[in-house]
Parts: sequence; structure tokens; C-alpha cells
Amino acid sequence: MIMKEKQIHIVPHMHWDREWYFSTEESQILLVNNMDEIMDTLEQHPDYPTYVLDGQTAVLEDYFNAKAENYERVKQLVREGRLKIGPWYTQTDEMVVGAESMTRNLLYGIKDSEKLGKPMMIGYVPDSFGQSAQAPQILNQFGIKHSIFWRGMSERHGTDKTEFKWRSAEGSEVTVQQFPLGYAVGKFLPTEKEKLKDRIDKLFLTLDKRATTNHELIPNGHDQMPIQQNIFEIIDELNEIYPNRNFFLSTYEAIFEVLDQEKSLATIQGELIDGKYARIHRSIYSTRMDLKAANTRIENKITNILEPLASLAKSVGIPYQHGLMELIWKELMKNHAHDSIGTCCSDKVHREILARFRNTEERVDRLIDFYKRRMAEATPVSLNNDKLTLFNMSHKTDPSLVTTTVITKAPGFKLQAPNGEFVSYDLIAKNVIDPGVIDRQIVAHGNYEPFIGYTIQFERALPDIGCETLEVIPDAEVEIDTKLTSEIKTDYYKIHVNHDGTIDLLDLDSGERYRKVLVLENQADDGDEYDFSPLPDDKPIYSINRVNAKYHIMEHLFTYEVDIYYTLSVPANLSERLRMNPKTADINVRLHLQIHKHDRTISIEVNLNNQVKDQRTRLLIPTNTVAEFSIADNQFGQIHRPVVDDAMNVWQKEKWAERPDAIYPFLSYVSLSDTRTTTTVFTNSTREYEMIGENHGTMAITLLRSVGVLGKSDLVRRPGRPSGINAPTPDSQLLGHLKLDLALRMDPEPFEDCEVAEYAKRYLTPVIAYNQIPFQAMHLNPPAVRASRVEALNLPRIGRLVISTIKVSEKDDSILLRLFNPTNRAEKLSADFQKLTFLNLNEQVTGPLVEVKPNQVITVKLR
Repeated sequence: MIMKEKQIHIVPHMHWDREWYFSTEESQILLVNNMDEIMDTLEQHPDYPTYVLDGQTAVLEDYFNAKAENYERVKQLVREGRLKIGPWYTQTDEMVVGAESMTRNLLYGIKDSEKLGKPMMIGYVPDSFGQSAQAPQILNQFGIKHSIFWRGMSERHGTDKTEFKWRSAEGSEVTVQQFPLGYAVGKFLPTEKEKLKDRIDKLFLTLDKRATTNHELIPNGHDQMPIQQNIFEIIDELNEIYPNRNFFLSTYEAIFEVLDQEKSLATIQGELIDGKYARIHRSIYSTRMDLKAANTRIENKITNILEPLASLAKSVGIPYQHGLMELIWKELMKNHAHDSIGTCCSDKVHREILARFRNTEERVDRLIDFYKRRMAEATPVSLNNDKLTLFNMSHKTDPSLVTTTVITKAPGFKLQAPNGEFVSYDLIAKNVIDPGVIDRQIVAHGNYEPFIGYTIQFERALPDIGCETLEVIPDAEVEIDTKLTSEIKTDYYKIHVNHDGTIDLLDLDSGERYRKVLVLENQADDGDEYDFSPLPDDKPIYSINRVNAKYHIMEHLFTYEVDIYYTLSVPANLSERLRMNPKTADINVRLHLQIHKHDRTISIEVNLNNQVKDQRTRLLIPTNTVAEFSIADNQFGQIHRPVVDDAMNVWQKEKWAERPDAIYPFLSYVSLSDTRTTTTVFTNSTREYEMIGENHGTMAITLLRSVGVLGKSDLVRRPGRPSGINAPTPDSQLLGHLKLDLALRMDPEPFEDCEVAEYAKRYLTPVIAYNQIPFQAMHLNPPAVRASRVEALNLPRIGRLVISTIKVSEKDDSILLRLFNPTNRAEKLSADFQKLTFLNLNEQVTGPLVEVKPNQVITVKLR
């Protein structure tokens, strides 16, 4: 038998966008049809080896919701290895979703797959807009050693081949088979010999050049594509056309069996976001900022508040609601597919995405309230007094700022701690509350006497991941002690508010002056939902030259609150930007700053009422720093990125698919640092930044992009065909109100000496409280458990490691602590820590550890 020169693996698959320019409902209708045809083909053709169901189990959920009667048929095909499912729940984005989201995506995807049979253990992300540098570690911790993707590669990563080893910073590694031409190059293969040869010849120009071995891959599938039922006829035709090549139906696993034996594969490292051969859409991180911000906020509520709180409740015997948690995560992850979280969809789809976010956040908020209530009810205090239970879900035992509301009919009150001491507080505001809002049964019995909601602030050292209950004792009336001031001076800063809406900040420790902080930059956006694109010859407009702001400063006992108001008037749309005397429209701006007198982190709430189309608005933070790299967080670690991408010099000559502007994502913080100072922006909303200005020392944080088209062609930054389709999306102009939450911090030391990741965690994990009074709109029986007045999880010493989350195991009742090392130094574990049981991200027991490497994530059992 003559061995043929090339082995050509044809792998049938179906790439399944649950939604895009079409709705989930339309997709489900097509899915029912396609799935029935796939199963019929597999069952009727034993020689048809396998079919790949896009690596996500949400597809099967959609199918079973419509055709539950076919569950056993699917199960049989999965167990035979004929239908490949998983390992993901949805086809996740890797750039703007958090570490725990990626983790749960695999956790639930594998869990769902195992109910039916065996998951496809390949990190399969055929269309995600970029690959996270931490992906190999996350995959390895689920036992996945192989990965397939398309976008993000170029030769400057160290190889021009489509097969290589990809390593994350702490040493995890996967073998990669990259799609050099995408996942759809083998779609709808024609039967006509000339057309077939012409098409396949073009493929081999790339495949032959970039393949490492004599085994090459042609994926046979496309978006929502039905199974190609005449594939055997096509293969016979191909074997006749190419006598030196052997074409056959195959599997992705068969490719990796070959690659695992290959000794000459190159090894690369780092994130893969190069748009040379495939568009990566580096500015998609800010499309539909309302939806992006909702995702950030909800992720942080789940991982920083809900899961640790539910774990604390579990430690005293209150059940951990796994089923509700899974519902929450899955609803959220339906929005994490690359098109959905990219928000490069039709308006009707974005409305569905928004509805999912609203449903998810409502579940999260109500479950948080439930656990706070049950913990408070389980804590005994005097039967005559109300309670205020404080929950500290961060790894911080030094005094925290508490801002909360106490509801009572009393004219005033005292707060008494468990040791008998009285806790002093600052009364910020008080408001009348209708009793029917508290409990409609009150007014049903004719009692219309109002309640008073007292907003208070105080500082309190609380247990590390724990709670403390204070008694609310009725007392004489308390007066609001707030005053207007023109001066702001804290333990760390002296701050001046300027009439143009900016602030000047003096760091009292370093002596560094930061001038004109919080300028708004507005620029035309001639792009689409995928990418920002500047209008030729358009100049950015800055608030510093155009506004006269109003502001007032309120001083409280522990904080200053600053409100800055102004209107930025700019050309109303793209056509007006090109006129000599354009008609303008307004962006009404309110900046609300909370400046803690004893903390360096300044909270910034940005409120915009936007009436301007086709534009991008950014918040500018000058850093006084000259640096080659910015430092931002990614999943379970940090990443250094150049402030200028050197491919900007060659992208046109090399014919990149898109211009490599240094616009990047961040998850919770981005810093610019030198040997003296570090400037950091924290976020609970936007996740896009760029370093601009002189020496690239100004942080530009994107607040919103307003665009009206799904996909355009021939953009300045993205020449050629449109991405997606050229369809109007007027909702993406984002007219109306938008609220974004950020924070700013200056540290008088270099980044490696700051605990920036820990500061970010604290910013995103405020102390929460529950005020228990004898009235409830929803009634519950008293809890069966009784907690002590102070409860904590008693964490081991974690050094400079940072908590990702605390949750209860999916496999038993143990409480799990997940930590990662965000520093550039290994962290030695204490002897007590080393005695704990270590697990991987799939919650399976692993071997012991002595230290945690930089950018490494670990999971341990607490009890």
C-alpha cells in the first residue's frame, strides 16, 4: 500500500450562535430541525464517525426544552462517542468576562456533559475575539490538555505554524490546533469537480504552508449550518482529485493524537489578540456600555458578596442553595457568548440580553437579602431591640467604612456592639418611608404612621469574612451633622475642584501633583458595534475647554462627597461633525465623588445623559508617569501590555485584518507605574482603556460608544468587508441615562510594592448590612439554627494572595476558598496552610502545595 503524502481530516461540526443578528427564538427553531437531521444521519450511517456540537451544552438545553422526548437518543449517541458535546456551557468570550465566569462555564458545561456521557475535553473556542493568557491554566485545572481556536495569532508570538504549545505564566500548557482560515472553510462543499478543486486548492495554499505535520484539518461546518448529508460523495470526489492526499471523516481528538507525538512544536506564551489574519475587534470592549457595565456589576456581586455570604451562612447551618446558584450562573453565562457579551447584535437581541441581566441581578439581589436576613434572624439579641448586622466579605480586619440605612419609628437610636460599647456614627440623611412599603399588613390594619430611614456612616473593624450584629436601641433625636466646604484634605490627599469640572490632586506623601484629572474626551465614532473608527481629520473635543461646571462639596465625619455638574455640547452626529457650524447636542454630566478621609481610594460615580450620536466619550486620568507598559488584571492574575503596539508600524504593509491600536480590556484594575508612583483605576462597570497623550502617560477610560450600525465596511482601522452585517441598530446609539462606577487611587510607591489587586477586591466588596425590624413584606418561619453574635470563617493566613471567591463545593458540603497570586513573586504558604486539602478548578482533589507561583490560582477546602 502506498502511503499518501498528506492526511486530510474533515471534521463535521455546527457552530451555534444562540443569538446574533437573529434571536434565540429563531435559533431554537433551526436547532430543532438541525439536531433531528444530525441524529438521523448518525443513527443511519454507522460509518459516520462523529459530529461536533460546538463545544457548548447550552445548545442541548435549548433543544431539550423543545424536544425532551429525544433525551435518550442524544444520550446514546454521546455515550457512543458519536456526538461530541462540551466542555463549555456557552461559547465564552475570554477578554471581558471574569475568572469565575470562565471557571463556572467549564464547571457546568462538564457537569452537564457527564450526565449524558463524556465531554469533549478540548478547549474549543472557534470564534472568540481573543484568547486570554490564563486560558491554558484554566483548561489544565479541568484536565484539558488541548485547545482549538481561530483568532488572535500572528508570527510575532514565535511561530508561523498552526500547531504549537501554548503556556500560561505559571507553567500550564496546552497543545493547540489553530484554525488558520477559520472554522467555516469547509462549509457547504460543492459536488461540482471544478468548483470543489478551485476551493480546496486555495485552502491548501495556507494549510500546506503552516502545518507542522502531514496531517491537516478542514472543519466542515458553519454558523447554524445543517449537517452536510452528501459528505461521503464529496470525500470520494476529493480523493479522486488529489491522489496524493487521503481525505476522510475524522475527529479533533484524532488530530491531537498525532500532535501529542510531535516533538518539534514551538512553545508560545501570553494573550493572543493580534488581528493580522482574523479580526479581533480590540475596541468591542465598549460597545453597548449599559450591557457591559451590567455584566461587570453582576459578576462582582456574585463572587464578592453572594457566594461568600452564602458560605458563611452554610457554616452556621443555613442551607447553601446550589440550584439557585446554578440558575444564576447559567442565565448570566448565556450572555457571555462572544457575540452576546461583545454586544455586536441586533437591537431585538440586545433587549433579550438586557432582560437576562435584569433577571439575573434580581435573583442575585434577592438571594443576598435572603442570606442576610437568615443570618440576622439566627443571631440572638435583646427581644426588645432591632438589629443591624454587618457583613464583611473581604479579607480585611482593619476598620472599614460602613454606609447603611437604619429604619425605625423612633426619633433617634444608639448602636450597641456585642461587648456593650456604643458605636458612634455620622447621620448623613433621613427620609420618610410609607409603612406599606415595609409591610402592607401594617396599613391593612389602619396604621399609617410613617417610618424614618436614617442613612448613617461609621468605621468598624469587622471579622475577616464574617459578621457582627449591633443592637439598635431607641434614643433621642439625632441631628444631621453635614456641612458645605470648599476644602478637601484627607490623610493622603489635598484636592481642589476646578470650575471646568476637573480636580487637582496633591499626594501628601509623595509631593506629586496631578492636575486636570477627570477631563472628558469626546470624539466622532465612524465605526460600528465591533470597532471604534475615527472620522478622518476629526479632532477630539475636551470638556476642559468647553464647560463651566457647578459643584458642591459636603463634608461628613468620615468622608467628603463632591457633586460636579456640567453640560458638554458637541456636534450632534457624524454629518454635523463635518460642517463648519454644526448643530450640537448635549451630554449632561454628573460626577459624584466619595473621598474617604482615611483611605487612598476615591470612588467615582459617572452619570451621563447622552443625546449625541456617533461618538465615543472617555474619562482621562493624567498619571505624570512615563512607562513602556500598563499593568492590568486578567483571569486569576495580571498582564503587562505595551502602551504602544509596535505592530502599528507594519500593519498596513503586512496587510493586517485590523489596525492594532493599544486599546485593551481590564477586569477590575489598570495601573501605570514607575519607580516612584503608581496610578490605578478600579472599575465596577467599563472594562476598556488606552494609554494616550504625551509619553502615553494619560489613562483614557472609555465611558461609552454611540454607534448606529451592526457592521460597516472599509473602516479606517478595519479595511475591507463589514464585520457581521450592515444593519441599523439605533439602540446602540445609547441615548439616555448611563451610570458607571469607577475608582481612582494614587500610591507613592512602584506597582510591585502596592497591593493593587487587594485594593481592587476591597473596592468591589463593600461592607453590607441588614437591619432586622419586626416587620417584613415576605414572612418566614424562624430559622432552626442559632448563630453566635459574631461569626467568621476563620481563614488561614494568605499573605499577598487575593481571594477570588468563597463557595460551597458542588461535590460535597465543604466550603472552598479560591485564591490567586497577582504579584511577580512566588508566595510561600504557611505550614498550617500546607496541611489543607488542595483542589483544581473542577473541585477535584490534587496534591499538596508549598508555594503559589505568580499568576497561579489555587482552591482549598476550609472545612
